[in-house]
Amino acid sequence: MDYKKQINEIIKYFKSHEKVEEDFKIGIEFEHFVIDKDTLKTISYYGKGGVEETLKELESQGWKGSYEGDYLLGLNKNDKVITLEPGSQLEFSVKPQENIEDIEKEYMEFLEEIIPIIDRKNQGLIAIGYHPETRINEIKILPKQRYSYMFEYFKDKGVHAHNMMKGTASLQVAIDYKSEEDYVKKFKVSNALSPVLYAMFDNGFYFEGKRWSKHNLRAYIWENCDKDRSGVVNEAFDDDFGYKKYAEYILNGPPIFIDDGGKMYFTGNKLVKEIFNPEDYSIEELEHILTMFFPDVRTKKYIEIRMIDAIPYPLNLAAVALIKGVLYDEGNLNKIYEYIEDINAADIEKIKTSIFNKGIDGEFKDKSIYEICRMIVEMAKTSLSLDEKKYILPLEKMINDRKNPYEIIKEREHLGKKEAISWCILNHLVEGNEYGWTKFN
Repeated sequence: MDYKKQINEIIKYFKSHEKVEEDFKIGIEFEHFVIDKDTLKTISYYGKGGVEETLKELESQGWKGSYEGDYLLGLNKNDKVITLEPGSQLEFSVKPQENIEDIEKEYMEFLEEIIPIIDRKNQGLIAIGYHPETRINEIKILPKQRYSYMFEYFKDKGVHAHNMMKGTASLQVAIDYKSEEDYVKKFKVSNALSPVLYAMFDNGFYFEGKRWSKHNLRAYIWENCDKDRSGVVNEAFDDDFGYKKYAEYILNGPPIFIDDGGKMYFTGNKLVKEIFNPEDYSIEELEHILTMFFPDVRTKKYIEIRMIDAIPYPLNLAAVALIKGVLYDEGNLNKIYEYIEDINAADIEKIKTSIFNKGIDGEFKDKSIYEICRMIVEMAKTSLSLDEKKYILPLEKMINDRKNPYEIIKEREHLGKKEAISWCILNHLVEGNEYGWTKFN
């Protein structure tokens, strides 16, 4: 294969998705577990009352189904999409939107449709970073070929690779870039803030049914998943980082399997540069390859920020507001870029170690993680439009109270697990609690 040509084809793809600033939008993915409300146990994809049954009920109400063989594995309706992760985690995404209000509207419509269905089965959606009760050996993997390939491949990788697949849930935010210079700034800043976002939204208090002894469980799992494709992209902190360096990061890693839009085949430990033919490839194949790497921040046709644990509404929208207010404001972006200019990948590893041990009291350069949290929340708040400032208020209150979701669960732990995490369960709409977010219970 012509390595230089491979690099150029990937660079061309990234350049083709540059946007003018007026067209910038926000994309989101909100993941949830479906649980039994009495036992907190996961609801399997399979069988009576299973997740597939719920999808079929939604399909009968006008959603369009996506099948693999006889299995219903996803749905879409207008701008909304429902997909399933390997452990039957239910993911909601929506076509990128300009305004947070439009994301909220789409999400609310989704909840209004699915909650009555699962409520009849005494089930609930919970937005939390790791499954609070069911162990991963009790969770059947989804009947999807790509997940079978991944499950097999990860057997001899990091000790927590299967925990990542079946036990975790996250919130992901996608942002646009207008040029390579803009891309570099956003990518570097997002990677530098990786441990900050992990700590701010740490929502993993229980691991395999028991209390987790440290902080930032989901971050710890990713660090022990597969170094070939997770953690920070070390090259992001190089002086000459850009489209080319990210293309080389992709080309020198194994994609596990290839999907060219027509067929799928396992590639094991072969590197992308041994497989990707720059003279004869489909866009579907290239886009698949880009999705088979799972760093904290990754590049596709946009920059995807992946560190935030699954969190309940409207704290999830506060996270979206934070990202928008920090990365879509030129002044804020430049200010943070200057502050993190001398940070490197080794520094990020040290900061991550500190958040595993100390949570939001970990250290970041000359400040605590908590101080950085306050700083970026304030920066985002001042840059958001009048209509969108309201979305960051629940996050501002939580941070001003020196808390994150982990600490909220910790202070409720004495009430028992069910009550400690009840604020993360989305069910019937009830207004308000002390942090100002709307709660479903």
